[in-house]
Amino acid sequence: LKYNLNKNGTNSGASLLTSSIYNSNRVLDSGTIEGDSTNTYSLNLWITDEVDGNYSGQVFSGKLRVEVSQENVNKPNEPVLDDNMIAVSYNGTDWVKTNIDNNWYSYDNGKWANAVTVSETSRSTYLSAEVGTVVSMDDIETMWVWIPRYSYTIGSEDGTNYYGKQGDYLDSIPTQSLPGEIDTKFVSISTKDRGTAKYIVSSGIQSNSWYTPDAFTFGDEELSGIWVGKFETSSSNLSASYGGGNTTGLDTIIKSNVTSWRYINVRNIHTVATKVSASGNRYGFSESMNSHAMKKSEWAVVSYLSQSKYGKLGNRNFTGSNKEVYQNKSEQYITGCSYGSPGNGNTDYGCQYTYDIEINGTGASTTGNIYGVYDMSGGVLEYVMGNYNDMVGSSGFREPLTLESKYYDKYTNNNVSLACNGSECLSYGLSETVGWYNDYHNMVSEEYPWLVHGGFFNNNTGAGVFNFVAWFFGNADSNVSFRLVISPSR
Repeated sequence: LKYNLNKNGTNSGASLLTSSIYNSNRVLDSGTIEGDSTNTYSLNLWITDEVDGNYSGQVFSGKLRVEVSQENVNKPNEPVLDDNMIAVSYNGTDWVKTNIDNNWYSYDNGKWANAVTVSETSRSTYLSAEVGTVVSMDDIETMWVWIPRYSYTIGSEDGTNYYGKQGDYLDSIPTQSLPGEIDTKFVSISTKDRGTAKYIVSSGIQSNSWYTPDAFTFGDEELSGIWVGKFETSSSNLSASYGGGNTTGLDTIIKSNVTSWRYINVRNIHTVATKVSASGNRYGFSESMNSHAMKKSEWAVVSYLSQSKYGKLGNRNFTGSNKEVYQNKSEQYITGCSYGSPGNGNTDYGCQYTYDIEINGTGASTTGNIYGVYDMSGGVLEYVMGNYNDMVGSSGFREPLTLESKYYDKYTNNNVSLACNGSECLSYGLSETVGWYNDYHNMVSEEYPWLVHGGFFNNNTGAGVFNFVAWFFGNADSNVSFRLVISPSR
């Protein structure tokens, strides 16, 4: 008795099921189906010519059994939606209000959860609107992407260099210039892994290989995830000099196709960022949402997730060097722009593709589709709250820095391998991913105590999500903007 099995249009060829036509059991296929994927089968059975005539006229029967088990061991934590946040998805043309219980997100398929807030005058209309209602970009004031709590580990293919594993998404052994997959698993709020954050691929991941990033701890509170500004921050006065300037008198806006807010010092960045969820804020946020300026560690959890199977690395629309997040080369500092390729030395600056153009535009997001985070490569430099030894520089703070520790990451050494009190800073995007994709890097010091991230529109291959530099004093600069994060309390 022979058979062939057709799986998703691929024929396995003829195989011998059994040499005896009686009492045969055989496993025809096995494996794992992830997310919303499906497998379609067709099975053909026949008796070979070698069978003698003793079976002529007989009837045979059998059973085809399908065994399925469903595992939710890696289910992301549900996004924490504040009362006035609106869950949205993209219909190919517009952002629409979506059902939070059905197809809002699918991290297995690179669809990260998105939400918006709208103007106070339109808020009640949208909150009571039906699912599927278009949310006008004119009414949107802030756009957010949910980063669920996860643990990670970085593999080494050669036992020496930890550039991630080759896995299913690279055609070559990972290198520093073309790194591989960062293994990630979503974890509950009660899980806080404190392993090595690395492993040898040939030996497999060990129980002590996992590490839960510090970004998922805000002060003394463990978080189920964080909301990250989808684009670089803009101001409520888009016609202001530098898109906002060095003031706390404006409010923040987060959306595409507007000018980034630049020329603002770190102290004022902190003030306008925390104002987003302060009492009486314009967005309708409750104070428990804990808005603040993005920390170095929070930038890192976005970049690590992008370099996982859940991010752009796992997006099969991109191969080879195009796995890297595309650069924003807008010399006008317009949010959401894409050059259509990773960082390079080309000087034809501008907004070649907007964020909603498939592949060439969406390649500038951390997922390679419209559901990711944008402007993390190029555009304008972004201050992150990463500081050297509480030195304030020209940030506007008084020295020594007395800011609550939950609002910034402190580094005590300008060696990236010793920056956390003489030890390696796991989960901060420092020594673990330094130089990935050839992104430029240098560390904070007494001279330059504040970090910026992502690179500039006119940087070449040095721009990227793993770029970090200390070129500034924390002062207002026309080349530097910032990004917002929300760390919601339970």
